[in-house]
Amino acid sequence: MVNQLYYGDNLDVLRRYIKDESVDLCYIDPPFNSKRNYNQIYNNIGSEDKAQAQAFIDTWEWDNRAMHGFEEISTNYNGLFTEQAVYLITGLENVLGKGSLLAYLVSMTLRITEIHRILKSTGSFYLHCDPTASHYLKLVLDAVFCPHGGNFLNEIIWCYRGGGVPRKDFARKHDIIFRYSKSNIYSFNVNDIRIPYSEDSEQRLKYKARSFRGKKVYDNYQQNQNGKHPEDWWEIQPVMPSSKERLGYPTQKPEALLERIIKASSNEGDIVLDAYCGCGTTVAVCENFNRKWIGIDITYQSISLILKRLEDSFGKDVSQNIKLHGIPKDMESATALANKADDRTRKEFEKWAVLTYTNNRALINQKKGADKGVDGVVLFQGDQQTPEKMIFQVKSGKVKSGDIRDLIGTMTLQNASLAIFITLQEPTKEMLTTAKSAGFYRSQYITESYDKIQIVTVKDIVEKRQRLNIRLSYEVLKSAEKQINFKQGEFDL
Repeated sequence: MVNQLYYGDNLDVLRRYIKDESVDLCYIDPPFNSKRNYNQIYNNIGSEDKAQAQAFIDTWEWDNRAMHGFEEISTNYNGLFTEQAVYLITGLENVLGKGSLLAYLVSMTLRITEIHRILKSTGSFYLHCDPTASHYLKLVLDAVFCPHGGNFLNEIIWCYRGGGVPRKDFARKHDIIFRYSKSNIYSFNVNDIRIPYSEDSEQRLKYKARSFRGKKVYDNYQQNQNGKHPEDWWEIQPVMPSSKERLGYPTQKPEALLERIIKASSNEGDIVLDAYCGCGTTVAVCENFNRKWIGIDITYQSISLILKRLEDSFGKDVSQNIKLHGIPKDMESATALANKADDRTRKEFEKWAVLTYTNNRALINQKKGADKGVDGVVLFQGDQQTPEKMIFQVKSGKVKSGDIRDLIGTMTLQNASLAIFITLQEPTKEMLTTAKSAGFYRSQYITESYDKIQIVTVKDIVEKRQRLNIRLSYEVLKSAEKQINFKQGEFDL
């Protein structure tokens, strides 16, 4: 099987493209809803504490999606849901009311049900969460897995250090990972995940006491040469600011954590699925340990980051073994992305356009409704001592020369040397003339002069495969580091 990377809603992808009993292991790290004030969940009929719950409310609201999902479960649409799951969700409505928390649990129930369907009978499932909603998620998992012969196997506590501590609370330094199997037969490769003994335990386990005729006799005890059997609490360092793994993704998990899960519950050649693959830690570990993988994410920024991560780690040839789904490849699909009504994807067209044109090298402006005319930025090496800025603006609707004049003003406010205007519609002659009037940019690092404002159409991107051809600052830095390392190697000889 070729590795699969899907851009889209994981519920839609699971239902339309992933076959029954086709996956050996599934791990998901969905949103935790951690910023919500759960002291108020039992009387949340009134207004929400939006300051504390902003990240949650952005994703989970009692909207049309939540109502549709609740109706699917409560009416047991197409017989998809267990009787226990139906009773659980309808019962929780009476406890929680129709608010953001119930919307979150409805969303998770829909997806966990599909994950159970696509797991092989010997498959395992790990769900990563934190104490915010773990007690509810455990009920959902039991209701989906256990009626069909599945088993709850472990509540794994991932302990970590680092970060700040609250003044009037114990420091919150753990996540929860629930482990389930679909049947009584499943992979567990303990010898692949054994961990070193501590110095104390090494001394203590040198001798093992046994009873012989009422007396304790101490025999020499041989430890397992591969290390000790791991407990259900794991001390693994998170991705720290100075870590080489760090990608700048806010919820990035360490590769060591996924390595333990993947080695324990799958074998070489098995298929591993991550339905919230984020920055791609699961797929990177799978690639490293010869597992086939399926990744799904609803944001193009994650898809872009995963592709770049894999190329940086395994070389550009790695993309030849990845089949991409849902990414615009022609004008029809690009227009469809631009015209999506779903508020979750209202900025996805802009992200896709900027990241595709820059070969996944740009920084995306995450501010919604307050981007000040800047959808993305790259820093490039110019004649100045410090890196210079290029900004990107994307338009999917009707465009006019006034848009270019506004962009000239934005360049001044942003202290940008260059700007790229990406448009779904064809530019007018007046737009092209106005762009030319901004003048040219020249640098010793660029072989030819650049228009300070360039207009690029989506048609240029998808049909002509036009891409940004300029060396960025961090690429110059990497090249310099390689030269230094090379010269040091020469001296070392």
